[in-house]
Amino acid sequence: MTNTTLPLPSLPGQSPLGQALEQPLLLGLFLPIHNGGWTMSTLPRDTDWTFDYNAKLTRQAEQLGFDLAFGPAHWLSKGGFGGETKYREQSLDAFIATCALAAVTQRILLVSTIHILYGPWHPLHLAKFGATLDHIAKGRWGLNIVTGFRKDEWAMFGQQQIDHDTRYQIADEYVDILSKLWSSNENLDYESNRWQLKQAFITPKPQYGRPILVSATSSPAGIASAVRHSDLIFITSPTGAQFEKAIGALPQLNASVKEHAVRQGRDVRTLINPMIICRETEQEARQVYQSILAKADQGAIDGFFHSHATGDSRSWRGHERDERTVGGNIQLVGTPEQIVEQLLQLKNAGCDGIQICFFDYEPELTYFGERVIPLLEQAGLRKPIAQSLA
Repeated sequence: MTNTTLPLPSLPGQSPLGQALEQPLLLGLFLPIHNGGWTMSTLPRDTDWTFDYNAKLTRQAEQLGFDLAFGPAHWLSKGGFGGETKYREQSLDAFIATCALAAVTQRILLVSTIHILYGPWHPLHLAKFGATLDHIAKGRWGLNIVTGFRKDEWAMFGQQQIDHDTRYQIADEYVDILSKLWSSNENLDYESNRWQLKQAFITPKPQYGRPILVSATSSPAGIASAVRHSDLIFITSPTGAQFEKAIGALPQLNASVKEHAVRQGRDVRTLINPMIICRETEQEARQVYQSILAKADQGAIDGFFHSHATGDSRSWRGHERDERTVGGNIQLVGTPEQIVEQLLQLKNAGCDGIQICFFDYEPELTYFGERVIPLLEQAGLRKPIAQSLA
């Protein structure tokens, strides 16, 4: 399935995505819209899942010049992943939460994660919702398309999980329909084994061709699908979260994804998700890391590993128990100067941006803004916001 070609929502200096892509390294924030954030530990912190807390974080990130905020999505039964913390039992819906942030922000891109095959969502619904949000957010809304790798999530919807590669074939068709609805000025008649539309039409049309499209995948089928339609692709370290191991594997992975995109006549940007623990001294940063592990919520970790083992995801493989406890697909630990050096290495390895998670979000985001962002500007990884918006 080849999706309808649309103008990319990345016009240089014009669209919100185009403005963001003028940055040498994209900065994103992974919002903690579920309890426990990314860290399965009982070590005290103030990170909170509520909308008010996440709205405050998003506005803070926007003021610091971050380019995008991203909401993940899980469907979990009572108790979440379990343990003392009932990890991620409390959670906001990623679609609704990130959409609501459009009303309290002005510049930052807002990306919603949606499992399009659960239910399933009809593409006509999502085309209309997405076009409406595109206008509300003035071109700042994006869709992260996920197909559902965990069997227990499918079971919540009374469905049998669809085969891994078949899911991506269906996703391709789904995006093809979205693209037709967003681009066509005529009614759409469409019929296949899965979708039927008769005289379908949506307004308003997205302001920059279509909303921003995002994928997170590591499998050959997932990458083949992502490079056909996505603007931003989340990659994952194939060698675990330890920086020294991951940095050796990422150049080949990034090059492969971008080569696949070139064969489709497309230009995509890759992002990776680091957990950043930054303090004035390396010893302090390492102490925080070890303190998190000392208070690990073993029950939550067991539940997390058990749930993911029942799925068929090709991402996050090679991660050790301690690495999953602390969180992040790759972990950056050290002083502000060391963090910047690691980010330089990620950039040189082909990563076009990072989607950051923190242990204790609000104070650590503040510290990142005060101590790390100025060094990123000095290193040429970031342009000051006034300059990037000029």
